[in-house]
Amino acid sequence: MSEAAASVRTNLLDLDRSGMEDFFVGLGEKRFRAQQVMKWIYHQRVDDFERMTDLGKGLREALKAHAEVRAPRTTFEQRSADGTCKWLLGLDGGNAIETVFIPEPTRGTLCVSSQVGCGLNCRFCSTATQGFNRNLSTAEIIGQVWVAARALGNVTHQVRRITNVVMMGMGEPLLNFDNVVRAMSLMRDDLGFGLANKRVTLSTAGLVPMIDQLSEAADVSLAVSLHAPTDALRDELVPLNKKYPIAELMDACRRYQAARPRSTITFEYTLLRGVNDHPEHARGLVKLLRRIPSKLNLIPFNPFPGTQYQRSGEDEIRAFQKIVLDAGVLATVRRTRGDDIDAACGQLVGKVMDRTRRSREFRARVQEGLDAA
Repeated sequence: MSEAAASVRTNLLDLDRSGMEDFFVGLGEKRFRAQQVMKWIYHQRVDDFERMTDLGKGLREALKAHAEVRAPRTTFEQRSADGTCKWLLGLDGGNAIETVFIPEPTRGTLCVSSQVGCGLNCRFCSTATQGFNRNLSTAEIIGQVWVAARALGNVTHQVRRITNVVMMGMGEPLLNFDNVVRAMSLMRDDLGFGLANKRVTLSTAGLVPMIDQLSEAADVSLAVSLHAPTDALRDELVPLNKKYPIAELMDACRRYQAARPRSTITFEYTLLRGVNDHPEHARGLVKLLRRIPSKLNLIPFNPFPGTQYQRSGEDEIRAFQKIVLDAGVLATVRRTRGDDIDAACGQLVGKVMDRTRRSREFRARVQEGLDAA
C-alpha cells in the first residue's frame, strides 16, 4: 500500500475503549468487536489483523483496509549493567524519543515520554537542551508501553514485567493533556495494560490550571518537580515558576490530594551541589510539605555534557535527607539507575528537530567551554 493510502487508515493505538467502540460502529460492526481487538493488541501484542483468529475474514479485510496498529519503530535498544533498558524510538521527520525500563526486585517501572523534546527549559535537565518539536500522539505515547511490553515479554495479567508507568520521560505531560490522558486511560483499562490507578504516575513541573483539570479527568498518581523551596531559587532552576509560583503550586497540590484522601503526592527534588542542597533548603522544604500528605524523592543530579551543575556529595545528600526525616516528612533517595547508558533521570535526549533553536545555542555554549579549556 502506498504511503498516501496508508496515511488515511486509523491507527488503533490512538483510540481508547470508547473510541475503539465508535470505530467499529462506524464500520457497521457491533461494539463488542472493540473488546476482541483490544485484547489482541494489548494482551497479546499482535499488530497483524490476520493473526486475530476470532475475527471473521470479512472483518479482517475491512481492518486491513481502514486501520493499522503502528507503534513507534525501535531504532536502538541499549541495556545497562544494572538491568535498565533504554529504547530509542524513531518518529517522523527525523525525530526520536527515549523510553526507559527500570527493573527492581518487586516491580518494573517504565518511564514514558510525552513530547519530542521539551519547551520548559529547566536548567538541570538534559532534555531541555534539545529544544522542542511537537507533542506526541496517543499512539506514540501508548506505543512506547506496547514496544517495551513486547520486548520484555510482558503478558498482561500473567507475567507482568511492567508494573508501573511514570510519565517522567521527555516533555511536560500536562502540555499534551488530551493525548496523555487518553494514553493513561489505556494503561489502566483492563482491556489495555490493566495497571492500577496508583501505579500510573504523571510528573509535572507545575502547570497549576492543568493540575486542577487533571484531577477531574484522570485518577492517577501525581508527582511534582519541585527542586527548590523558595521562589527565587526555583525561578532560576524551573523558569515555569515565574508564572506559577510555589504558593499557587502548593495550593493546587492540596486540591488534588483532597480529591483523593488516601493518596499522597510525590515531590521530586534534584540535588545540585552548592545550589539547593544546604541545610536551610531542607528546612524550607519541611515547611512546605509537612501539611500535605506527601513524600519527597531526593534525586542525585545526573551530569550530562555541557552542564554547569554537579552532583551533591553522598554526605550532603544523607544530611539533607536526615533533616527532612527528623521533621516527620518521608524522604527517600532515588538510586541512580542506567547512568552508564544515559538513561538516568534528567538524561533523556532522543533526537529532536528543534523548533526553538535552543539545542543549537546549547551546543555553541558547550563548544565555547571546550575552547576555553
